[in-house]
Amino acid sequence: MIRLTYEAFDPGALLSEFCRERSEVGAVATFTGLARAEAGSTTILELEAYPGFTEAEIGKVAGRARARFGLNDVLILHRAGRIAPGEAVVFVATAARHRRAAFEACDFLMDYLKSKAPFWKKEHGPDGARWVEPHAQDHADLARWEKETTK
Repeated sequence: MIRLTYEAFDPGALLSEFCRERSEVGAVATFTGLARAEAGSTTILELEAYPGFTEAEIGKVAGRARARFGLNDVLILHRAGRIAPGEAVVFVATAARHRRAAFEACDFLMDYLKSKAPFWKKEHGPDGARWVEPHAQDHADLARWEKETTK
């Protein structure tokens, strides 16, 4: 399931619900990303998205992860709008028969979300607002998955 929300969410509650009644799953891996204050330079993180389009694009990558890692299920919940430091921005959960697949799928999905997902980030702080682009390391993290498929 892929969801976009403008409301704060509880990662613990999401994990409990995701794990419920999974008798054939041996592993659930999760990642929760939090907004950072950047030593006081960011008071609000603002994420813009196009509802419908954003979920559809993330859904395509989630489908690739399901096939590549043999997942039983995946959940991605991503915030949009204005997010305060310390609040959860993204929650990713992957369910698989074995731990390695769950871990790797979660990592794969986060590498995509961090560098290619259709979000536009702006940090607001005492010195004004600034747009944020993915770092070179974010692109390198994503590129390693392409290298692994060509081996």
